Amino acid sequence: MPDNLPEGLLEVQSAMKEFIASYITPYGDVSQDQMPGLLKEVREASKSAGFFFKTQPEEFGGKPASTLELTMLREMLSAANSPLTGAIFGPGPGVLHSSEGRLRSEYLEPVMRGEKRGAFGFTESDAATRPTYAVIDGDDLRITGHKSYVTGGDKADFVSILLNVEDQNGEKKGTAMVVVDREAEGVNIDRRFSSLDGSSHVSMKFDSVLVPKTQIVGKLGEGMPRALGNIGNVRMMVSAQATGMCQWVLDFIELHLKAPHRTGTPLGDKEGVRLRFADMRIETYVARSALYRTARIVDSGDNSVNETIATKVFCTETAGRVVDWGVQLVGGQALVEGHPLQKLYRQVRALRFVEGASDLLRINLAKGRLELEKGRL
Repeated sequence: MPDNLPEGLLEVQSAMKEFIASYITPYGDVSQDQMPGLLKEVREASKSAGFFFKTQPEEFGGKPASTLELTMLREMLSAANSPLTGAIFGPGPGVLHSSEGRLRSEYLEPVMRGEKRGAFGFTESDAATRPTYAVIDGDDLRITGHKSYVTGGDKADFVSILLNVEDQNGEKKGTAMVVVDREAEGVNIDRRFSSLDGSSHVSMKFDSVLVPKTQIVGKLGEGMPRALGNIGNVRMMVSAQATGMCQWVLDFIELHLKAPHRTGTPLGDKEGVRLRFADMRIETYVARSALYRTARIVDSGDNSVNETIATKVFCTETAGRVVDWGVQLVGGQALVEGHPLQKLYRQVRALRFVEGASDLLRINLAKGRLELEKGRL
């Protein structure tokens, strides 16, 4: 539960509250002109406070935090509702964790130093006749396919893609996560687009791209487990972001309901309004309870795939309802461009697709239980 944290984490929680009060809250609305300078200031302050290194491995000077600690901190930062919070944590290794040789020296290490940027290619094109695949060609892989939704791919130096591997005779050899340079011959961006929440993406084609087998992350056959391992971490991050949004909305709406109103009495005096506000608080309470329980399961080392799925679905759908109810209680002004709820309303819808659409995750959860006997109540 959020209220039953170890003493050490309570100290970290207190330190983050002070950090937010000092470096995030005072700035309120940040203009585009202010953003670069303020992001740099927050980043340097985060390094001094030690937060920057909590997402980085020890071999790169980091002090990696547990899933529970990161969940707590990410929820707090989301509840601050500021674009400046994006500068607090340093870059993590993602799917490149434990990479060796050339992958480590030319990709992982530059990423950790902030010199290179990677993207993750998972989603296949609906128009593709077959999933992205690679044919073994001596010491190389020849990659063909189409990844339709590569977030941040336009600014990435390389993309880590999940694909199927086969030999020259078409025999299946398993899945692999492969690092492909953005500027490699045969790699083409056929579409650039932005989504409702303002994030940027690309559709990327691979036309017989030749890549050394040394750029397979881990071993051949480990592609799907590595992809799911990274996705699990992101699902927990998104879940914490969602419950943080809920907390911000609840605080905002509480002030709105207590404020003077044109009817002569505060909106919070109306029974119907109170019922809706109660539902918002109930669902947020349950979502946060699930979030923190799952974080502890992940830290225990037990199989947590189904629990992470359940948490991601419930937390993001709860956030969608809480933000929507918040808009309804504020009224039309909440949809005016520039209103904080208008921005959250756009952002929160995307969370139900990030790292797995809700209904697809429901199907996976049922499969995990019915066919694999995984998961718990």
